[in-house]
Amino acid sequence: MPERMSWADSHGVTSMARDPGGQCSEPRMAVDETLSGASRAGEIRETSPVHDAHPPITAVRQAVALALTEDLTPIGDLTSALLPPELGGTARFVPRSDGVLAGRLCAEEAIHQIDSSLDLRWQADDGDRINAGDEIGWVSGRLAPILTAERTALNFLGHLSGIATLTARFVDAVADAGGDLRVWDTRKTTPGLRTLEKAAVRAGGGANHRGNLSDWVLLKDNHLELFGIRAAVERARERWPGRTVHVECGDLDQVREAVAAGADALLLDNMSPDEVKAVVVEVRGHDPRRPLLEVSGRVSLDTIGAYATTGADLVSIGALTHSAPALDIGLDVVAD
Repeated sequence: MPERMSWADSHGVTSMARDPGGQCSEPRMAVDETLSGASRAGEIRETSPVHDAHPPITAVRQAVALALTEDLTPIGDLTSALLPPELGGTARFVPRSDGVLAGRLCAEEAIHQIDSSLDLRWQADDGDRINAGDEIGWVSGRLAPILTAERTALNFLGHLSGIATLTARFVDAVADAGGDLRVWDTRKTTPGLRTLEKAAVRAGGGANHRGNLSDWVLLKDNHLELFGIRAAVERARERWPGRTVHVECGDLDQVREAVAAGADALLLDNMSPDEVKAVVVEVRGHDPRRPLLEVSGRVSLDTIGAYATTGADLVSIGALTHSAPALDIGLDVVAD
């Protein structure tokens, strides 16, 4: 297998040392339990290369490579080049506020694309609750490449952990209200980062809506203005047999028409909790499982409790990815 090149090698910057295989220096083993930042601080965590809250590694590598190119073109990190080449040290990842971690693979990839010889260990993984002031990981080795990778690694960690943290707040609010409504995302994502952001939603305990327009048919108001519900569903069945057909409904009459047309899922747009309950009573009176019922629009942390016990299956919240504030995570460096 060809040796994996660091960003420095592939872009003509001063060569960085790496292991013979060009991979991360430490193997990642299976995660066996959820971390409590307070109770596990300082303990080295064996982490998995893949679990449900991780994005595909191909998406990670592509996003990180683009971010590093943006940060280091055309001639590299001028400031870190001033450091003595062999000056070593350790840098610790420390959150400044409580939250849920996401983006570990991106931070790791950013560091190892710059210098794969750096020793990187984690005490937390995506989906773990982390506490302000508790070390969640560290990297040691030559300081110049650590500082070069620092901002890219923290940008991914902060942005994706912010999404996971906000998602967890919505999930917790549903549980606090005694409901079983599943929280899922939308396609309102940062261009180029959708796969990473949807993984962060999973890290926060949420579920993923469509990944893109090819996943299934979603007939919204603009489509229905052209065809009408029954004709649109029939057209979708004819063109895309075997695909889920999802229909937006604004009132009970549209719900009835969509159910009669055989829709697989209904998007209940901007309905009040009482209106959603009325839909659930009527639809579930005919079939306890289908179609899937999704609440959408005007749902916030202040209002989700009222929807949590309506009997709907899911609530879609665009704010999870388009409005989540970044979680402040720092990298504290100590020179040898």
